[in-house]
Amino acid sequence: MTSNPLAWIEDELEQLQKAGLALNIRTLESPMDAWVTIDGRRLLNFCANNYLGLANHPRMRRAAQEAIERFGVGPGAVRVIAGTTALHIELEERLAAFKHAEACITFQSGFMANLATVPALMGAEDLIFSDELNHASIIDACRLSRAKVVRYRHNDVDDLRRQIDTASGYGRGMIITDGVFSMDGDIAPLDAICEVAEANGLILMVDDAHGEGVLGRGGRGIVDHFDLHGRVHVEIGTLSKAFGVVGGLVAGKRSIVDWLRQRGRPFLFSSAMTAPDVAACIEAVNMLEESEELVQRLWRNAEVMRQGLVALGFDTGESATPIIPLMLGEAALAQDFSRRLFAAGVFVTATVYPTVPMGKARLRVMNSAAHSPEDLDKALAIFAQVGRDLEVID
Repeated sequence: MTSNPLAWIEDELEQLQKAGLALNIRTLESPMDAWVTIDGRRLLNFCANNYLGLANHPRMRRAAQEAIERFGVGPGAVRVIAGTTALHIELEERLAAFKHAEACITFQSGFMANLATVPALMGAEDLIFSDELNHASIIDACRLSRAKVVRYRHNDVDDLRRQIDTASGYGRGMIITDGVFSMDGDIAPLDAICEVAEANGLILMVDDAHGEGVLGRGGRGIVDHFDLHGRVHVEIGTLSKAFGVVGGLVAGKRSIVDWLRQRGRPFLFSSAMTAPDVAACIEAVNMLEESEELVQRLWRNAEVMRQGLVALGFDTGESATPIIPLMLGEAALAQDFSRRLFAAGVFVTATVYPTVPMGKARLRVMNSAAHSPEDLDKALAIFAQVGRDLEVID
């Protein structure tokens, strides 16, 4: 019997280091933007979810500053005890209108939105059909619900139908899918999944974290992309990616939103988003409603990068969005590629197990409307040089 009850953690950390799977978190010395400063060096940034370049936008900063003068910094307590600000109500009403949903409720993060929603709607007698590549927050939310979970093959609607046809003996049923899958950049066939849900009387929930501000008219998301307004019961979103701030949202049927105000545990037992965050999110909605330019620029930049990387000979997988994976296979190669890019002036983090399966390590190139054409040209030249040095491309 060891005298150190934490010895196993030290052993596990050592094994992670030896296997090249330990996470190395860089420290930024500048705002999140197209270029960032790390260790005193300016680097091109291709690893943030700052799709529209709003994280450091002057209008966003100004909105946050004005909110601090009016409402201060912290909310003081949970909304059900200390009340809520007019800003929170305004944001929820604006988001519901923006997404053409009946109602909306906000949470501290997209992760918390999932943890609130699934356990509030599903219980031990119920059954959830979940895409096998769904985000970790969905997986954790399903576990908390205590419902039985049946995984169907990734984006395989025929397999989803088979799983539903063979299931029996459950109470409520739900289908859950990511909208845009964050590691591969592919899009769920939500239109076909919606038809399956309707044919079988199942609740349909989509996590649109990487579709907010990206897909649909003016960035209204995957439900708008497929014109499924009123047919998707629950739409989870995040305000920390394209919106450039922090927070989560649930949009959809008013009865579900009202129920989450009564039974969504992160809403009931954790303090709300801060006033400056909320005000900045409102300003992001203002900007998206005023113009589609940022969304269009994001897609133009993504296509330039995709075509450039494919032309160089990189494997970009099945991506159909501004998330472009460079499939490298082994963790050590991905880590080495990332380090060499960093030395050459490009910041892209390697994505390895357990974020992706063993043998499917990659670099995830995240595009932004903040990048200029010159930024893209410079980045492609550096990717080409490092790829040739490591013999990943010819």
